[in-house]
Amino acid sequence: MRAEFPGFRLGNVLATSFTATLTERHGDAVERIPTPHRLVDWLAVNGLAVDSCTTAQLELARELRESIHAAATAAALQDALPASAVQVINDRSAQGRAAAILTPEGKRRWRLSSASRVEDALGVIAADAISVISGERDGKLALCASPTCQAAFFDTSRSRTRKWCDMNTCGNRQKKARFNAKQRRNSGSAE
Repeated sequence: MRAEFPGFRLGNVLATSFTATLTERHGDAVERIPTPHRLVDWLAVNGLAVDSCTTAQLELARELRESIHAAATAAALQDALPASAVQVINDRSAQGRAAAILTPEGKRRWRLSSASRVEDALGVIAADAISVISGERDGKLALCASPTCQAAFFDTSRSRTRKWCDMNTCGNRQKKARFNAKQRRNSGSAE
């Protein structure tokens, strides 16, 4: 079971959940991992516990996050993947040393080579991004329909027609805006 962590959107895809640590990219951007400690917290919530993180490791993480976002956005739009983003993703994947392990409950977990190697955790995230962007997983990359968000997300719905990265945030905000606009139109026509 995953622990809830305020300020982070948790999803079923590690790579796109990681890109969601910067929200409202086309509005008033909100950085969800502003400090090394917050990255340690995010990694722990997502099953990649590390003991510590340096400022340099935080910068590596942000570079990976933005590279995944760029590549996932291109894939969702069916554009060519940016070469620089592909290089960063591949480098982080190759530099990480982690092993998939099977728990007695039949779940997959990750064992990092060292509890202080953020690079190992980033390698797991990069490998997840590769599996999603390359089309290995059952689902479709899409972009959030919110004009201020436009986050890349992995749509695993049956119809593959999901519009929002998260129904509880972007979806509800858009539904509320449509409802309020309808209410204003109706009250204006009633006069």
